[in-house]
Amino acid sequence: MKKIYYLLLLISVTSFSQEIALLKYSGGGDWYANPTSLPNLIKYCNANINTKIKTKPGTVEPGSPDLLSYPFVHMTGHGNVVFSDTDVINLRNYLLAGGFLHIDDNYGMDQYIRKEIKKIFPNNDLVEIPANHAIFQKPYLFANGLPKIHEHDGKRPQAFGIFIENKLVLLYTFECDLGDGWEDPEVHNDPADVREKALKMGANIINYIFNN
Repeated sequence: MKKIYYLLLLISVTSFSQEIALLKYSGGGDWYANPTSLPNLIKYCNANINTKIKTKPGTVEPGSPDLLSYPFVHMTGHGNVVFSDTDVINLRNYLLAGGFLHIDDNYGMDQYIRKEIKKIFPNNDLVEIPANHAIFQKPYLFANGLPKIHEHDGKRPQAFGIFIENKLVLLYTFECDLGDGWEDPEVHNDPADVREKALKMGANIINYIFNN
């Protein structure tokens, strides 16, 4: 069964036009935060790293069989997250089959999402991803690892991951807020260079998924 899942994902990645999605989760958190983020990231990637991603991202629930249609799923929000047993099984199968989940803490999600990640992979700990990992190397170099986009608590930005057979399948970005940096300029009034850093880091994530 896992081979079939992987084949579906491989077809999605290698076909002429790929599609990525936003995760619509339960628990009360605002999964719909940052509505312009993914469209802007898609536009940036298509213009700068030669991807061919559909301009409108999909929306998918964690327990849906449609999850397998997307090589990349993005998750964000500020509040509570709850994955049901069905969600957990489906997400685990998706990630083991070659899918990729990027969770971006939009400030306030951390205390909830760590428990839900542990449900998905009870035997795997989140580990901090070193600055020399491929996701920080190309196509844009981030010599110090994850960039800082919004201050929040003033802590350093951290990228955590779950690795399966040495491959990164789940990325959790904390104290960074990449998604805010992908939004339209007038939403947060971030300087152009800050938005550029966020978009370049997003492009590195997409590049990693489609080339590993």
